[in-house]
Amino acid sequence: MTEHMTIPGWVHLSSGKVRDIYAPELDPHAASGPSELLMVTSDRISAYDVIMPTPIPDKGKVLNQLAIWWMRQMEDIVPNHLAPGALDVPAEAAGRAVVCRSLNMIPIECVVRGYLTGSGLVEYRQSGTVCGLPLPEGLTEASRLAEPIFTPAAKAELGDHDENISFERAAEMVGPELAERLRDLSIAVYSRARDIAAERGLILADTKFEFGLDPDSGEVVLADEILTPDSSRFWPADQWVEGQVIPSFDKQYLRDWLTSPASGWDRNAEDAAAPSLPDEVVAATRERYIEAFRRLTGEEPQL
Repeated sequence: MTEHMTIPGWVHLSSGKVRDIYAPELDPHAASGPSELLMVTSDRISAYDVIMPTPIPDKGKVLNQLAIWWMRQMEDIVPNHLAPGALDVPAEAAGRAVVCRSLNMIPIECVVRGYLTGSGLVEYRQSGTVCGLPLPEGLTEASRLAEPIFTPAAKAELGDHDENISFERAAEMVGPELAERLRDLSIAVYSRARDIAAERGLILADTKFEFGLDPDSGEVVLADEILTPDSSRFWPADQWVEGQVIPSFDKQYLRDWLTSPASGWDRNAEDAAAPSLPDEVVAATRERYIEAFRRLTGEEPQL
């Protein structure tokens, strides 16, 4: 059971790997569901779809503040879920929460790739495609794609893997018009973020977005987190070498430790509990999140 904080005046609704969602205790629109929700970003960290038993101090604050910063950069491209009083949050969740609009979430992860790595590279090596999209021959680890590509995934239940799907399958799930809208918005937001990151000496290799529909207007709204080290691969531009695994400002450091003999964890073993994280792994992971925030925003997070 995922632990969550108790917040006076708010009722806990659900928890994901990192975020907890609350509704107002006395919502005047309760009959039709709350119009606003409180989204709290915890210090939990997951890897290989498993929540680690050891939190990363201040991680939630860094992610929350970075996602807000990015949403402000994209407001002319797509509306976001931030409510008018987004930062007016309970003291218990200060710095790590936002008040957001209640949306009908779309069951697709909108992944955009500008470089070939991860599960996209695995599929490419098997079939020459990524989510059914054919790519040129001769690509390898960290190859830059001629244009960013939209490679959606079907959202999975907590603890399961998201499933990479073709655009055609996404269109079957949500309708062709909405699928095209999601693709176009995702690539536009990625392209803006790629250019901002490049100005700061970083490469945005790939990222994923989530969108919802406004229950009243049907408007497509950018939701959840965006462009954080949890949802994106940021690489130092001066360390990019095609054909090599590039160090990144994300959870890769943690993944590398988990797959090393030092962790003692066989993630493929049935019912194998994730190991507690040593202090040095916690500290190094925390610093990577903070450094990503500094480099992208030019500011210090409020911790």
